[in-house]
Amino acid sequence: MTETADTSADDIRFMKLALALGRRGLGNTWPNPAVGAVIVKDGVIVGRGYTQPGGRPHAEAEALQQAKRFAKGATLYCTLEPCSHEGKTPPCADAIIKAGIVRVVSAIEDPNPEVAGQGHARLRERGIAVDVGLCAEEAALAHAGHFARIRQSRPHVTLKLAVSKDGKAGLAGRKQVAITEVGANERVYMMRAQNDAILVGIGTVLSDNPQLTSRLPGLFERSPIRIVLDARLVVPVSLSVVSTVKDTPTWVFTSRASSEMAEEILVDKGCKVFRVADTDGKLDLAEVLRVLADQGITRLMVEGGPTVAASFVGADLVDEAVVLHGERTVGETGIGPLEGMSLDDLTVMLKSRGSETIGPDRIEYYQRG
Repeated sequence: MTETADTSADDIRFMKLALALGRRGLGNTWPNPAVGAVIVKDGVIVGRGYTQPGGRPHAEAEALQQAKRFAKGATLYCTLEPCSHEGKTPPCADAIIKAGIVRVVSAIEDPNPEVAGQGHARLRERGIAVDVGLCAEEAALAHAGHFARIRQSRPHVTLKLAVSKDGKAGLAGRKQVAITEVGANERVYMMRAQNDAILVGIGTVLSDNPQLTSRLPGLFERSPIRIVLDARLVVPVSLSVVSTVKDTPTWVFTSRASSEMAEEILVDKGCKVFRVADTDGKLDLAEVLRVLADQGITRLMVEGGPTVAASFVGADLVDEAVVLHGERTVGETGIGPLEGMSLDDLTVMLKSRGSETIGPDRIEYYQRG
């Protein structure tokens, strides 16, 4: 069911609502996708739901619980194919059948081999009308993390850069500098809350002592897992990413040759430490991403300095980019956003998704073609 001139305006409206509901769970449902669901009967919404923290209950189960007996004879709109396999909870497809739903409008098929069309097939076998494909492009973007983990065994990677009016990202000596204003900064905090994990290099940790949390009212608990690339395992335990680990988890990636004693100290403080291959002190990013996927991470935000940012671009591991353009200037001695690269090296790899203005700042959005 692709969106055409003949598509019901109500179908589009209810699917858009399901997508909006699903976005509430972004960054909070891993390893499961953040799905949204709406149940409609005789033009009236009788149930709505979205995937709950930790991935359960699923969106369909939440909507059915809200609809109760009114689900019989109703239409269910969902942003991803209902599951059909036995997991920690019964299959959503079976719950939909039992509830008496007569039509399901599903945005996109789930590539998970345990589902992969079987959920839709089970519904059709029981006489339920199933339409697939409405708002599929928007759903694919919403579920990009889930799709990347299933298809590529890695998280979906979003690179965030802040660039001054004169094309700089920091002061000489790699010192931090304010580039954007409050509105754009708050947008970044929201982005953090919508990702499962946020990644920086040890250089950023040592120079900036960042908190890497979502500092918006009511969203601190939605702060992502903090990932630090530290090949030599030199992160001081006094810095925020370690000292506040009981409030916000920190995972440190290091080389296989780094100090075992340093690892024991970090683990004792509450951090997780993962060892991966390295070349000349540079960690294997592909292996880092595979480990993150194995741990359940589906959406990763890279917010490191120019060196880490350039390493992800050079390895072709950027799926989305968010570039914040500030009106402030840094000066000729400032450093660029991508070590040894120009910003064009990033943007030519991706296609523009448009831009928006927040106060004096402009934000550009890019994604893979």
